[in-house]
Amino acid sequence: MAAGRLLLLALLAAVIATPEGAAAVPPRGGNPFLAAPMFVEQGIPAAQEADARRSTDPDGAAALDEIALSPQAMWLTGGTIDIQRSVERRVTAAAGALPVFVVYNLPGRDCGGHSRGGAGGRAAYRQWVTQIAAGIGDRRAVVIVEPDGLAGLQCLPATQRGGRLRVIAGVVATLSKNPATSVYIDAGHAGWVKPRAMALRLRRAGVARARGFAVNVANFQTTERSIAHGRRISAALGGVPFVIDTSRNGAGPADGGSWCNPSGRALGAPPSRSTARVCSGSSYLRYLSPAISSGVGGVRPSPSKRATTTVTLSWPPAWLARSVSSRHASSGS
Repeated sequence: MAAGRLLLLALLAAVIATPEGAAAVPPRGGNPFLAAPMFVEQGIPAAQEADARRSTDPDGAAALDEIALSPQAMWLTGGTIDIQRSVERRVTAAAGALPVFVVYNLPGRDCGGHSRGGAGGRAAYRQWVTQIAAGIGDRRAVVIVEPDGLAGLQCLPATQRGGRLRVIAGVVATLSKNPATSVYIDAGHAGWVKPRAMALRLRRAGVARARGFAVNVANFQTTERSIAHGRRISAALGGVPFVIDTSRNGAGPADGGSWCNPSGRALGAPPSRSTARVCSGSSYLRYLSPAISSGVGGVRPSPSKRATTTVTLSWPPAWLARSVSSRHASSGS
């Protein structure tokens, strides 16, 4: 998952009953997506590319506008930048809107796999997270904590798994000191860890201090399957809210389960604050910009003609060809 990735957001609110006998983990704070409009950054690469195409490829430009005009969030992945200042600038730029961050710098990230990297050690990581919290301050923000950190626990030697759970719990505790910061811990996707096993990991990772958990980050599991999976985890926790990544799940998983930029994928549920069918205070999220490499997230197919506009993207970082729907296709313009 490359640095600088963006998160497209959409809201879902609904009600789910707490199962009898379930040990409830009460959600912390109110639904953050109802409290403020979501932050839309200006001048992102999708907007620049749309402007460059406007006269020669109006359909492609319109498709890119759908990306550029969506609420987006910042992935925080380490490196040499002044993380506190970067976060503070982002929160300040939001100016009353809701900024969203994804923390993705866990030591031993991905156990040396495709997304290898992370902080050099626990002490450095704790300091880095402390700087993020300082950058947010007492202002409103949403933070998604460590995609794959819990779901990928099994890649670690058994003797190191407890340490990772404690590290993630420390992130949650640090970020949650600000009552206006809503924290969601990543819980993998519906094709990975079983719901009850994930619920146990979430408990040990401090979900009691978080707002909830997140599912389907950077994956292609359908929204329906993700809802069912999230509900099972939520039920095991007593009704905790969760968010679903719909950035690339509109067509479901690719044949054979390919995950690295498979063709034919599509964006899932669009940004919306009117859906109501998961659990109290839960949300749809689009974690990734449709044009960021390492996965496909096209713009949602037209409900009438399901026509698409193929947009080939050429600017860095390695933005690839995308099949995205043009809003003009459905309107006939």
